Amino acid sequence: MAAKLGKTELKYGLLLGPMAGFTDHAFRSVCLSCGAEYVFSEMLSAKALCYEQKGRSGNTVRTGSLARVRPDDLPIGIQLFGSDPKFLAEAARRIENGDYRGCLSEVPPTSIDLNMGCPMPKITGNGEGSALLKNPDLCAEIVSAVKSAVRIPVSAKIRIGYDNENINAVEVARKLEQAGVDFITVHGRTRSDLYRPGIRPDVIREVKSAVSVPVIANGDIWTPEDAVRLLAQTGADGIMVARGALGNSWLFEAIRCRIDGQSFDDPNPPERIRMAMRQLEIMTEDCGEALAVPEARKHLAYYTKGMKGSAQTRASLMTATGLPEIRALLDRLLQENGG
Repeated sequence: MAAKLGKTELKYGLLLGPMAGFTDHAFRSVCLSCGAEYVFSEMLSAKALCYEQKGRSGNTVRTGSLARVRPDDLPIGIQLFGSDPKFLAEAARRIENGDYRGCLSEVPPTSIDLNMGCPMPKITGNGEGSALLKNPDLCAEIVSAVKSAVRIPVSAKIRIGYDNENINAVEVARKLEQAGVDFITVHGRTRSDLYRPGIRPDVIREVKSAVSVPVIANGDIWTPEDAVRLLAQTGADGIMVARGALGNSWLFEAIRCRIDGQSFDDPNPPERIRMAMRQLEIMTEDCGEALAVPEARKHLAYYTKGMKGSAQTRASLMTATGLPEIRALLDRLLQENGG
């Protein structure tokens, strides 16, 4: 199989989904090295980015750093959330051109992704994320505005509906296509489902049948078998892996092998620990030890889950204050697990 997203051709159609607090440069890097073909940034507020341009010189700028793109990030979509087409268009234009305070990007992103699927109350309470699904015309207006503001492709990530009484993914997708969207990712749950187990592949398949732009299927991909099954059930052009990749960046390579009919050996504990250390090193290079250590704890907890001595190690990681202490904890865990 193959997928073409804008001008980017993917052999397998394997995407790493945007996850707030997780899909930073370090995690994207290890996933790309393990077979992911397209990645996305953490979601960032279009309105916050625009407001930061009006602040006084010297004021703290936080949002812009989330939009940083390095050459080794490519291909990458920068995900924006918001509900005002003007703010979203301005933010997208600034990100493409590197025209914003705090810009550290070395290259433009591959695409802009519009968040129309986040189910969290702090986002939906402002009429953003999956709350947009209640207004398909506004979804289309947003896509049209952003498409007019940038030259790079524009995608959207949606859910199948706001709740189970209002499953309208097909209607939304058709309007997005009419507005010029380049590809659509469909998460197989409603906003009210949050992340409870169980998705609706049948609705994703209906979306795929209703539009001509590429459709990416998302939700409940924990194993290679899950990925192949979802592709078969939906007829999608690709799949987006999110939580299943946490502490398991090898999942992409495992899916590739499964598609090709090849065997794949799951990483053993020493390999998992070494990858955790590699990700920690990249985080430290990116943002310094003081910021990397607290951010790394949640990733390290995923990498070490289920290992001999992991419970005690995770408890110690939560209170570790420096890189040498974390390295010592991981080295001890490595020895306990045959490394």
